[in-house]
Amino acid sequence: MGDAIVIEGISKHFRVYHERNQSLKSAVMRRGRGTYEDFLALDDVSLTVPESSTFALVGDNGSGKSTLLKCLAQILVPDAGRVTMNGRVAALLEVGSGFHPELSGRDNVYLNGSILGMTRQEIDRKFDAIVDFSGVEQFIDQPVKNYSSGMYVRLGFSVAINVDPEILLVDEVLAVGDAAFQAKCTEKFAQLNREGRTVVLVSHSMPSVRAMADHAAWLSGGHLQAVGPAAPVLEKYEESTRGATGNAVIGGLEHNGSGEIRIIEVDVLGHDGLPRVDVGDPVRVRIAFDVAEPVENPVFGFAVEALDGAYLAATNTRNAGVPLGLVDKPGVLECVLPSVQLHPGDFIVTAAVTDSTTTHSIDHVRDVTRFTVDSGDRTWSGGYLALPATWGPVDVTATVPGRSA
Repeated sequence: MGDAIVIEGISKHFRVYHERNQSLKSAVMRRGRGTYEDFLALDDVSLTVPESSTFALVGDNGSGKSTLLKCLAQILVPDAGRVTMNGRVAALLEVGSGFHPELSGRDNVYLNGSILGMTRQEIDRKFDAIVDFSGVEQFIDQPVKNYSSGMYVRLGFSVAINVDPEILLVDEVLAVGDAAFQAKCTEKFAQLNREGRTVVLVSHSMPSVRAMADHAAWLSGGHLQAVGPAAPVLEKYEESTRGATGNAVIGGLEHNGSGEIRIIEVDVLGHDGLPRVDVGDPVRVRIAFDVAEPVENPVFGFAVEALDGAYLAATNTRNAGVPLGLVDKPGVLECVLPSVQLHPGDFIVTAAVTDSTTTHSIDHVRDVTRFTVDSGDRTWSGGYLALPATWGPVDVTATVPGRSA
């Protein structure tokens, strides 16, 4: 497998002006000069993006990740360094930016598609798929000025995703649309990945990034902090955020988030009430929480990791279709896993509460508890997942035509 993108020592700075000339007189008095400082958005960043990967750029606001994405899209030109793109590129940085508000959705599909490099014949062929993906069939002949912001962005995304790029650049588009549309986007990215396409995305939603990305780069202050397989890079980034505003140590647990709800305790319970279970047995996970301020439809969830940091699985109330309504008092939530299919060993649980969009962290507690999976009465061969397979002989003569005994 080769590299879809090679970034070699790129830097980018901007001038930030502190004063503006408010009148012709002030401009003359200052001789047209203003005071400014140079802001270094990217500083000697080098990395490679493997072909057929979903590659995430993560970092705090102002870290340089969107600037890097715009350099890849050739919207910005680096002051130094070089970017090599090996394939046809489509960028979803400002979805729907080519739409004309007075034209209908139908006309804008053709307009925006042509701007993105599609021929009329290509758009004709893909039109039904574009409209179906967007979910705006009922309004396709209405002027887009009458669309809601979600409809507008969904249609723009649907056009751009059908350009069939070899490299797709995506900036925060998963922050729009409802859960069903976000699930469509995630599946579309997975399809592109299976087809050998490369996706580079910027997102502040760690659940989305964890679900989609197999590689990641963490930027901070324009500097590359880490790059490689997604799990360890995202873990390093999340560790860095726990020292930021919202960090607290309560009851021996390190919390990160805005704090309207705090996770007090998490228990993993096997059939005997202990944090121990045999492969294949059911388990209950209980999350006890306190409430400082009411939150409408918060999302509770937890993730399971191996001791080496490998991210194994996660679940939350939104994905399970369990809206919680207004949470305004302390309580306990229970999640029942009917069968634990993990290889024998010790595992780490991380618990979290977010807002209804899962983009804002209310509380996040890593390594809140641990549990053990035992082998039971079986012998297991290794790896993270247990495969409770059944083996037996096959009558080959009965299943292979032309084969005689």
